[in-house]
Amino acid sequence: MRAGTLDRIAAHVGAITFSLFTILFFIALTAPIVVVVLVSFSPDQSLAVPVGAMSLRWYRRLWEYRPFADSLLTSLYLALSSSLIAILIAVPAAVGVGRSSGRIANALTTFLLAPIAIPALVIGLSLLYFLSNLGIGVSFAALLIAHTVVSVPYVMRTTLATYKNTRASYLEAASVLGADRWQTFRHVTLPLIAPGIFAGALFSILISLDNLGVSYFFGTANVTTLPVVMLSYLQNQFDPAIAAISTVQMGITILLLLIVEKTYGLRALTTQ
Repeated sequence: MRAGTLDRIAAHVGAITFSLFTILFFIALTAPIVVVVLVSFSPDQSLAVPVGAMSLRWYRRLWEYRPFADSLLTSLYLALSSSLIAILIAVPAAVGVGRSSGRIANALTTFLLAPIAIPALVIGLSLLYFLSNLGIGVSFAALLIAHTVVSVPYVMRTTLATYKNTRASYLEAASVLGADRWQTFRHVTLPLIAPGIFAGALFSILISLDNLGVSYFFGTANVTTLPVVMLSYLQNQFDPAIAAISTVQMGITILLLLIVEKTYGLRALTTQ
């Protein structure tokens, strides 16, 4: 009886400890975000959480300081474009190597997934030399190529994992019923791997919007991404405008997640 009581007390203490740890961990993750959002509404010049009145002064600053608005539009266009190109590259590759276990398939998979394991600065510097030798200097085209290289592994990984989890019997049934390869891909394979494609595209867009290591090498005075502009701004000024533009970035991320949830469903991206 005493042993059972001690076991119940130990289990109760363990549950309380785990709950307390979870709450503290959640606070540690969300507190910096909350502070950044609050600072963005500060009416003062300093980076301080407003105690009394709140102001939209620094959000107006985003439009007054044109590099913020221009680079934000560039980042959005770049993220969507690189994600689309990554889909066109990664999806056929994932379908091609998904059912194969040969050396060539494994080598191709490793090659396409390699940018995840390589530091962004190394990728950026390597691409800078490579594209310069090809005659493509710092430009939007170079930015697009660099971001596509970074985006492909995310689309490839999620699509490949989804494709490998699909039943081969579905494809065999389509073939038996007279469907050719294109019809099988369009009506059977593509709907089955759509969650993986969607998830990979979402990841690649978010990575592109937040990418600094690669973008730093290819921006020009007229074409550059938001993270590079934010870094440049911090080198000369230190005010809540940075908190405001960071809040806008977080808002865009949340909006993307809401759009995905409404159009497809976040649960479908992770379950089969």
